Amino acid sequence: MVIELNNFLIGDNKKLTILAGPCAIESQDILDETAKTLKEICQKLDINYVFKSSFDKANRSSINSFRGPGMEKGLEMLQRVKDKYNVPIVTDIHLPEQAEPVSKVADILQIPAFLCRQTDLLVAAAKTGKIVNIKKGQFLAPEQMKSIAQKVVDSGNSKIMLTDRGTTFGYNNLVSDFRSIVIMKQLGFPVVFDATHSVQMPGSNGDSTGGDRRFVPLLANCAMAAGADVLFFEIHPNPDCAKCDGANMLSLNDAEKVFAKCKEIFEVVRK
Repeated sequence: MVIELNNFLIGDNKKLTILAGPCAIESQDILDETAKTLKEICQKLDINYVFKSSFDKANRSSINSFRGPGMEKGLEMLQRVKDKYNVPIVTDIHLPEQAEPVSKVADILQIPAFLCRQTDLLVAAAKTGKIVNIKKGQFLAPEQMKSIAQKVVDSGNSKIMLTDRGTTFGYNNLVSDFRSIVIMKQLGFPVVFDATHSVQMPGSNGDSTGGDRRFVPLLANCAMAAGADVLFFEIHPNPDCAKCDGANMLSLNDAEKVFAKCKEIFEVVRK
């Protein structure tokens, strides 16, 4: 299936699409700097670009962890990015009642991996008519995404993307099985690879999640070789100072080099 978004197509095998931005909304300045730079990079490389950031990270390791500004303030900030830089928006929802108001700003509603089986959340997202990006739970096999996607289809919306973000591997670690990309593509929807969450080490810091961003480019390249349609990156101007998921976020300074190599592999595979 090919999905139309604004003036480009996702899943048509002609152009790479990248969803990227800071993990959680920290400030308008960080949103602006990241959106402006990433849009310029993607225009230069001829890549489709969607801006990503979350108004609430509700699945933090600790109750004291930074979550973001909340829905009302966060949507205002995302709308400013959308208006100023003319980019589509993807952001997470965690509750069914968030779907409709978030759809007024976001072009893609993202279902977090831990919530991918929540029927009411999927149905609410589907009924907005927006694109629904469902992250495969770390605890699921790729084949199990068929019934999950079907919940959205049965609710009247076939504009679905499926995201692989690593699978639980023992304690405090994830593994990326690139067979998942092939298997999920056979379900008929564009497949996204989340290169930054896939290097997370859940709970490895006790009350917070660790990660190893060194392996983000490697995993992204492998996903391109396996045939992924879309890449997802969390990117920050200064990841070491980020309030959320800094250990696995890419630096904004490294984005162009990583994107360029991914595009190169994307195009070679499709020749």
